[in-house]
Amino acid sequence: MQCEKLFSTRAKALKSSVIREILKVTANPQVISFAGGLPAPESFPVAQMKAAFDYVLNNDPQSALQYSTTDGYAPLREWVANRMSTNGATITPDQVIIVSGSQQALDLIAKVFIDPNDKVLVETPTYLGALQAFSMFDPAYVSVDSDEHGLIPEALTAEVTKDAKFLYALPNFQNPTGRMMSEERRQTLVEKAREHDLLVVEDDPYGALWYEAAPPASLLSRMPERVIHMGSFSKVLAPGLRLGYLIAPIEITKKFEQAKQATDLHTSTIAQRVVYEVVKDGFLDEHIPSIRERYKNQAHAMLDALTAYMPKGVTWNQPAGGMFLWVTLPEGMDSEKMLDKVFAHNVAYVPGTPFYANEAQTNTLRLAFVTVPPAKIQEGVKKLGEVFSAG
Repeated sequence: MQCEKLFSTRAKALKSSVIREILKVTANPQVISFAGGLPAPESFPVAQMKAAFDYVLNNDPQSALQYSTTDGYAPLREWVANRMSTNGATITPDQVIIVSGSQQALDLIAKVFIDPNDKVLVETPTYLGALQAFSMFDPAYVSVDSDEHGLIPEALTAEVTKDAKFLYALPNFQNPTGRMMSEERRQTLVEKAREHDLLVVEDDPYGALWYEAAPPASLLSRMPERVIHMGSFSKVLAPGLRLGYLIAPIEITKKFEQAKQATDLHTSTIAQRVVYEVVKDGFLDEHIPSIRERYKNQAHAMLDALTAYMPKGVTWNQPAGGMFLWVTLPEGMDSEKMLDKVFAHNVAYVPGTPFYANEAQTNTLRLAFVTVPPAKIQEGVKKLGEVFSAG
């Protein structure tokens, strides 16, 4: 059968994730991988998860293994609403929908809002997974000016925002760059969004992973009437749970619920109940500080190694939280074209090109540091320095 002729136009346009392809190379245990955006497995609360599974299956196994409601387990939605009611904003459980990981949240946003050629505003660069999800629906991307401090709100002019369906932003320790939006910029962004009647999608999987000081208040807490907020349990508990949440004005949440009904009916019942048992009594407030300390040490190891081994002309940022930092090579160097040389030295990173919606800055790359021991970080960065020095 000639399957190709049966594929939809959308299916024919699909491309594999660059990161997923690179991860195939990193399956070799000898490769020092700075490529995958994976949480440190040592941070997974295995004992607490096991106890919660046992509790749920011992006390209410039939309900835990049964179909459930599309919007999610009510006690978990209430927990999310209470936790996100900060900075004077009140979030209700009706505004919360539990999703099968943040990637499903991106898919639902795309399905609900994007028609072909609709204008979608994104940071420069932005999260590759969002570009993959949105691109399925053929938007017209507009890249919003950004710098080492993230999105520049003043770039949200009347012309740029006109007819835009939404702005997609990651204010906290952005993937791929690790940048954090300042208090001043957040406030300016709020003013611009209200001035131009702009809907904002705030993706925040990393906000709890700060090193020294918590980031400024969320965009959701500043203007809940025009923010779709995405959160995840992947980075603070375990990604294998595939559990996240969307918060939005109720009119939008109901539309997400309808789209989700056609996608997977509901998120895993047992995963929701188990996570609720783990988090309901304040466990995250005890658990997350240990993750912060681990990631801070890994980040410092990476920064020290970069200082020691990078040749002149290579620059990088110093993230205040999260799992990534952003490297810029001298003009004329192409991080994607250098991958074969890097792989030959048993090191891997993600080139910056796939993170740009429009004109890519080819001399950039993302380094992820939280799954690599400090000694291996030093060894891997030294090898990168040698490759970059040789050009």
